[in-house]
Amino acid sequence: MTQNILLLGIPQDSGKRRQGCLMGPDAYRTAGLGQALSELGHNVQDLGNVTPETVEIPQQENLVKLPETVGWTRALTKAARAAATHGFPIFMGGDHALSLGTVPGMADYAASQDRPLFVLWLDAHSDFHTPDSTDSGNLHGTPVGYFTGRPGFDAFPKLNNVVPTENVCFIGLRSVDIAEHEALAQTNAHLADMRALDEFGIKPPLVAFLEKVRAANGMLHVSLDVDFLDPIYAPAVGTTVPGGATEREAHLVMELLHDSGLVGSLDLVELNPFLDERGRTARLMVDLAASLMGRRIFDRPTRSF
Repeated sequence: MTQNILLLGIPQDSGKRRQGCLMGPDAYRTAGLGQALSELGHNVQDLGNVTPETVEIPQQENLVKLPETVGWTRALTKAARAAATHGFPIFMGGDHALSLGTVPGMADYAASQDRPLFVLWLDAHSDFHTPDSTDSGNLHGTPVGYFTGRPGFDAFPKLNNVVPTENVCFIGLRSVDIAEHEALAQTNAHLADMRALDEFGIKPPLVAFLEKVRAANGMLHVSLDVDFLDPIYAPAVGTTVPGGATEREAHLVMELLHDSGLVGSLDLVELNPFLDERGRTARLMVDLAASLMGRRIFDRPTRSF
């Protein structure tokens, strides 16, 4: 099915101390994301880069770049909501703090269509912290906590539509802090860590979640972090965690998502081109996005690095 795909660059680098993700949007463009999706028959429009709003709030000593992150959150909530009315938005990040805005924006759009939003979180980390629980002060570890309505986000915009934790599925977890672990244990979120994937495979938890989305007539947002993948395949991320998904497992996830027809938006996050090997990670992320949007296994290009 032909889609109207809207590419939004999010050069956000405020969610953590290590810099480099602001180069992500241009890396995706250089790696040919728009061309790859156009070749699949989709209508692709690059809307350029989003810019953060200016926010006059005090910086908190324990949090990294709080005012800038809140400014991004405000801008991205509006940008996501607006883009969704015109097609399938792909948010080219940028660190994972961008999901503080993209997911609430998509939740607002889903609510306007009288549909619930579901979120598939493909990540080594659960990002379920709050500004009060994070030890690092890195706000890229808080988006799921925020959009599921955890307390402690007083500096951030009030949510119009909270995403219930039972509407969130985490796949690929292998680095979860104690505070997050304890908080997640009190929820009905769907959790599939790497132990579960090693034992039972990556397909069963994904298919079960997709069946739930379909039964609820839900809209699905996918947030794909580079560190979902094992760093052997995707080295260009500042939070490498060994033991992640293989390249083939990641493609299978994308292919199953395409087959479901349920996905309405996509985050591509935490790509740090400064850490890449001749664009290897950027090209892999482009290929994964193409699989999500309908590229068949027989049509996959040969890559040389």
